[in-house]
Amino acid sequence: MAAFHPTLAELPTEIAVFPLPGALLLPGGRLPLNIFEPRYLAMTLDALANDRMFGMIQPEPGAPRGETGPGLYRIGCLGRLSSFAETEDGRLLITLTGVVRFRVAEELPMRHGYRRVRADYAGFEGDLGLAEAPVGLDRAALLGALRPFFKARGIEANWEAIEQTSDRMLVLTLAMVCPFDVREKQALLEARTPEERAGMLVALLQIGAHPEPGGGDLPLDRRPS
Repeated sequence: MAAFHPTLAELPTEIAVFPLPGALLLPGGRLPLNIFEPRYLAMTLDALANDRMFGMIQPEPGAPRGETGPGLYRIGCLGRLSSFAETEDGRLLITLTGVVRFRVAEELPMRHGYRRVRADYAGFEGDLGLAEAPVGLDRAALLGALRPFFKARGIEANWEAIEQTSDRMLVLTLAMVCPFDVREKQALLEARTPEERAGMLVALLQIGAHPEPGGGDLPLDRRPS
């Protein structure tokens, strides 16, 4: 598949959104999704028939519920379907590659049961050039925080592969896959610069290496709202 490098003018202003707590998509990151609910199967098929794009966004804890469902955070990330497979039982296994963050300007009427918004990309133009941008990562600090975090959470890792991963992809991957809570995931999404996100990631890993009693990781079987 050819690389996808759109300009702001080429991005859709009306997009479907997939509200999923704990699921973080960042520009340049790749998020695998298992689609099985009828409304999100319809959303994915509609995306495949058009521009292959929809947005990932998290429900906001404590926000009032509206007519279309739980209240949403105002910032999400537009993604493009970069791989697609159908299972024998009718599920869709897809990979969504992050394109650019967006701000919800307004919510639109639902279509086929899924939610839609008008997206405002103002202020996020820099996301489109992140592939070449330096991250400014203190790699030693990150790896020093990552080992006790994984140990505390019982996570096994391929350290050789981690050592060989570029700074940019390491920050993206860890931010997206580590079991941070919804608010922490949102803070990583809303970080103003790659450097700010990298610093925030290190801080969250350091804090998460010492979980509070009674705390726990996010459930693996996360359901959309």
